[in-house]
Amino acid sequence: MSYERLDARLDGPVATIALHRPDRGNALDMPMWHELRSAMSWLDETPEARVGVLCGSGNHFTTGIDLVLLGAVRERIADPCDGRAREKLRLLILELQDTVTAIERCRKPVIAAIHGACIGAGVDIVTACDLRYCSADAVFSVREIDVGMTADVGTLQRLPRLVGEGLARELAYTGRPIDGREAQAARLVNRCFDTKSELMAGVREIAAAIAAKSPLAIRGTKEMITYARDHSTADALNYVATWNAAMLLSADLPEALTAAREKRPPRFRD
Repeated sequence: MSYERLDARLDGPVATIALHRPDRGNALDMPMWHELRSAMSWLDETPEARVGVLCGSGNHFTTGIDLVLLGAVRERIADPCDGRAREKLRLLILELQDTVTAIERCRKPVIAAIHGACIGAGVDIVTACDLRYCSADAVFSVREIDVGMTADVGTLQRLPRLVGEGLARELAYTGRPIDGREAQAARLVNRCFDTKSELMAGVREIAAAIAAKSPLAIRGTKEMITYARDHSTADALNYVATWNAAMLLSADLPEALTAAREKRPPRFRD
């Protein structure tokens, strides 16, 4: 895929999507928001892509939302009617939320590889990813409070489920940064690597391991975990029973059993 604000490529079954405004710290302007949502659709709809890796070009994952975008909000929603102006603002916020939710909506696992700054909207984005890994130089901050606004694109909804309500409130109320080591201790990330190169090598290894599994089973597993997070245990058990009633008896099941018997790696369809 060709983008102005992203660098997207497919290497075998692993798609790498890099936020690509390195001269601006990968700050998220409106074109990048639109392209990120488009990239998630591309990942979802491309059969050959089994796993996505989301990272940042240059020195940072992202320094957050572009302040030019914030400064242009009043002009963007301008209307002689105050009610209609507020309606436009609501729709703008919902549009930004949908870009982040597109990461969860994508049927393929999305792994965040985070180095340098992961500020504001960056936290929104990584909390929507399936897995998060970082380098020791990573810095996470829910910075919206420092510009006088309530975070509204997903952090306040997803972060407490990852790190617990107490720490999520502390980070959101104070805006204080945490580094990669503290992020691992808080379970915001699965693992903190010493360097960016080790981070990327480790994430590629994890992505390759996931890509070697049954793509159909991985898609079902992602959907079931996300569904169980937002529903009762009884509802989630009922849903997975329905899913497996439809998907369990696929060609992947005998292939996995045959491969195990023949002591070879299984070969699954995309």
